[in-house]
Amino acid sequence: MFVEGYTDQLSYQAGEQVRFHVSTSVDEYALEVTRIGAEREVVWQQNQLPGSSHPVPEDASSNGCDWPASCELEVPDDWRSGYYEFALRVEDQGGKFVRRGRRTAESRGFFIVRPAGPTDARILLQLATNTYSAYNNWGGYSFYSYHGRGGLQGHRVSFDRPMAGLFDRWERDFVEWAEGAGYALDYCANSDLEWHPELLDNYRLVLSVGHDEYWSAPMRDHLEAYIAAGGNAAFFSGNSVCWRVRSEDAGRALVCWKQQFNMDPAYAAGDYADLSTLWSHHLVGRPENELTGVGFLYGGYHLSHGQYMDGSGAFTVHRPEHWVLAGTGLQRDDSFGGEHTIVGYECDGCEYALENGLPVPKGTYGTPADFTILCTAPARWHPDDSVWYERWEKGREGAAVMGLYTRGGTVFTAGTTDWSHGLKGDATVAQITRNVLDRLSQTTT
Repeated sequence: MFVEGYTDQLSYQAGEQVRFHVSTSVDEYALEVTRIGAEREVVWQQNQLPGSSHPVPEDASSNGCDWPASCELEVPDDWRSGYYEFALRVEDQGGKFVRRGRRTAESRGFFIVRPAGPTDARILLQLATNTYSAYNNWGGYSFYSYHGRGGLQGHRVSFDRPMAGLFDRWERDFVEWAEGAGYALDYCANSDLEWHPELLDNYRLVLSVGHDEYWSAPMRDHLEAYIAAGGNAAFFSGNSVCWRVRSEDAGRALVCWKQQFNMDPAYAAGDYADLSTLWSHHLVGRPENELTGVGFLYGGYHLSHGQYMDGSGAFTVHRPEHWVLAGTGLQRDDSFGGEHTIVGYECDGCEYALENGLPVPKGTYGTPADFTILCTAPARWHPDDSVWYERWEKGREGAAVMGLYTRGGTVFTAGTTDWSHGLKGDATVAQITRNVLDRLSQTTT
């Protein structure tokens, strides 16, 4: 017994139709939609929807399932912008003559309701939906070999297949804390920065949270233009803007050749700036540091991938007088966040030198010369991740770096995927987060 499905888009506005493409082994299924915020709010339910089974194409991972829509739902005007989880459920009474008994099956997916126009919110959280798809191996392949069929890595992934997403792992702690603390947030998908950049006009602050790894060039172009015009951004995330992807099929598929960049058709065409590989690759020439201030080349792992497995999971403070750290009571060389391991998994950093005992960026790999380093923690790449890159410096040590710079607007980075762990009980992490949200969401900064 099974039931699985996906929606025809990642995000919708009020009045638009959500089309559910469902395949199930039984004749009918139930569908429930829940908004996930500070609380779980069930907003729609329907039972006894007609079900049918559809084949899974061999190339479903890269080109989608092409299942017909089995249910449609118009987004009501009173649904708040947010992350909406849908649950598909089926049941039967077992075999006809033997093995009788109630059997059930359930699967989950998601879609996002983005605002239809200006709202009271001054903060836009763009969810890392590209990363969700990059790690989704439904159908056999993702952008990773470790869980791919036959140990193989794909180079094209489709959104037209079932995908549970990674919201619970990366953004949910932040969303529950922020909405619970009274912050008005609006939401969109990664790809909305590419296909609906007009959204940005309505906000003072754009957020990236958790593991926001895969960005297209239009996404980045639009956000950088927004910042240059005075908008602010905060990356409560790590490994951010690491891989350059290309959107295809009107945003329903992503391409990324990653380490096999020389197999990308753009490479054969000599169009190196369009390569789907590291943003920081020397052929692309547009390191993520130019946007975030930091990058994975000078970051790496902490408490992960065998690197710094005895690490504290804490940041060390360098400039406690800065407004980002106001109200924390921290002093120079203090540490914080270790109890909740806020420095963990994947981290971004920059090359720096010490001047009078304080870290100062060298301005390499695109890091702005006036980038202010507030806190650091040790990190480094695993050799297996780095040896493919011909300009990798063997033995390089990196760091998780928290800091910020201003170019029109202000860009803050936490430099770690696991920052939101601290929002489950660390008063210092909560205070820093409030400082950033409060200041950068104001009309003037």
